[in-house]
Amino acid sequence: MNKKEISEIKKLFTKEHCRIDHISCCYVNGQKEKLLTTTDAFFSLPEEEAYKYFDIFRKTLSGSIGKNLMTMEFPLEEEEEEGRQAFLMDLVSSSLGDEDLLNQYFDRVIETFDYAENFLIVLIDGSYDIPAKGTDGLEQFDASEYVYHYILSSICPVSLAKPALAYNPEQNRIEDRVRDWVVSAPEIGFLFPAFHDRNTDIHQLLFYSKNAALPNAETAETLLGCVTPLPAKDQHESFNSMVEEALGEECSFDAVRSIHENLTELLEENKENPEPVSLSKKDVSRLLSSCGAPEENLPVAEAHFTEAIGEKNSLMASNITALRSFEVKTPDVTVQVKPDRSDLVETRLIDGKPYLVIALTDEVSVNGIRITPPKAAEEE
Repeated sequence: MNKKEISEIKKLFTKEHCRIDHISCCYVNGQKEKLLTTTDAFFSLPEEEAYKYFDIFRKTLSGSIGKNLMTMEFPLEEEEEEGRQAFLMDLVSSSLGDEDLLNQYFDRVIETFDYAENFLIVLIDGSYDIPAKGTDGLEQFDASEYVYHYILSSICPVSLAKPALAYNPEQNRIEDRVRDWVVSAPEIGFLFPAFHDRNTDIHQLLFYSKNAALPNAETAETLLGCVTPLPAKDQHESFNSMVEEALGEECSFDAVRSIHENLTELLEENKENPEPVSLSKKDVSRLLSSCGAPEENLPVAEAHFTEAIGEKNSLMASNITALRSFEVKTPDVTVQVKPDRSDLVETRLIDGKPYLVIALTDEVSVNGIRITPPKAAEEE
């Protein structure tokens, strides 16, 4: 799913556009025991409760695509009768009205979610009459042709509020506050089916992880039957290894800066594109070749890509380069430069020693104190 598709679904989680039919919850303690299960019509909830649930649902569809949000595909075997995609389809079809199915789902989450304290499982179902779009791009709400029927699940930690003093108006005094169990923002969640090209895609789902390092990747794979992509940090590290292997002795400052500039330019050119920018194995090979990698080294980098990323998978461009910074680091010094001014930095050999040279322009300060850069006469 791209940014526009995710935004369109997030709009449903507001009072004005609410399309949620039912909500089921299961509260679990640290011993993985069910303390409470409920199923309600969403419109029957008190308004203040509904607003707090809206926050949870929108959070489950928030974050960076490729880091916190990942579209994942089901293997074909999971779409067969006993597969996990088939189980999710049954949940969608039931509109959360089948108690046995709900208990099976809650049990599966409890079994796979690695969390040692209390947590809340929230599951909703809803329907969205997808408005048609005219030639001017405006939505025509009276011309709906398709209905998108979905479920969204959020798994939220529940923790005891911190101890504090509070004012008791009945006693008119300051006293120890009653500590409540508070539901936090979701740790993980998913939307099924995926919403692609403004319609239903039962072959994929959108997975959310609060932590981009994907500590609960096993939950996604065991609970949902999908293979999770490589986390953003691992993608970055794998790409760096490919660069070092492909460039070899040619892995110079200028070559790495050229790679950074190429990736930054690619992201800048596509910033208005709702689809995330991705690089296939061939794209990475062409990038490395254009930045000075010897042809004989490219097969090694391609083999690394296949092993780490997968033959048919891609790297997210936003995961392998820092769009907002250009960093040069040694064991003792770290220099950060605006990415569009990397031309201010270069390497030089002075008296036989390698140096990092930074051109000083405009105002210069040291520890917040403005200094006067050396003049040409002083240098002489």
